Amino acid sequence: MMTWDTVAIVGVGLIGGSIGRALLERRLARRVIGIGRRESTLEVAREVGAVSETTTDLAAGVAEARLIVIGTPVELVAGHACEAARHAPVGALITDVGSTKQAIVEGVTRLVEQGHFAGARFVGSHPLAGSEKAGAAFSQSDLFEDRTVAVTPAGFNADEEIDAIERFWRSLGANVLRMTAAEHDEAVAASSHLPHLAASAVAAATPAECLPLAASGWAGTTRVAAGDPELWRQILSENRRHVLNALARLQQELAAYQRALESNDQTTLLQLLEAGKQRRDSVGS
Repeated sequence: MMTWDTVAIVGVGLIGGSIGRALLERRLARRVIGIGRRESTLEVAREVGAVSETTTDLAAGVAEARLIVIGTPVELVAGHACEAARHAPVGALITDVGSTKQAIVEGVTRLVEQGHFAGARFVGSHPLAGSEKAGAAFSQSDLFEDRTVAVTPAGFNADEEIDAIERFWRSLGANVLRMTAAEHDEAVAASSHLPHLAASAVAAATPAECLPLAASGWAGTTRVAAGDPELWRQILSENRRHVLNALARLQQELAAYQRALESNDQTTLLQLLEAGKQRRDSVGS
């Protein structure tokens, strides 16, 4: 199993904290250094065992790291990866956990072509794990068990770099799926970003006077709407082209339901419900 002497995590939130806890509890890393802007956030990460040491100085934090994980907002990932590369050891691996990939990979590619990445190597990743909760306080060492991680290589990546990042995720218990950044963003627009929009819309469309009767169905459908609005603003904006396409498909489905109800077309209404059930059943529990 792959082991590391020193791993640096830039941005120790739910995902970054869970990576740190998994590395330390599985004894896959001797040191896990948490890097962030606020001492209070880093203190929480230390208290829950997500990191073994912390710093607010990115250059110092990555100086001895052979693996660096960037867990900052998607719009900042490329810049943080570039800064980490300037101070990391030659040959260090850098990956990220961003929910959108094309803008990140394209941004890093431009920086690599301009010679800003020195001897470090970047391979994009997106672990499809987490919850509506945020912060290292909610991190879990088993968060990635049997969960999918998309790895999205760039044209400049060598096979051994990609393989190393894939082995890293597998060592945390994840299942790895390799794809292009564009394929990833189109897929998650439908499977992750559209559901969040739908959940948020359902929650907002529910009159306050109806909430006393809201039960498990409403709670389950709207659970992800409790996620950080600022984080989701960034994600939806970064992937807006694919999200708009997914939203158009949803609007077509909703329009079909509306027509069936307005005309009291019981046959079509049943067909629409059955089609939705079949798609949901196809992925299991």
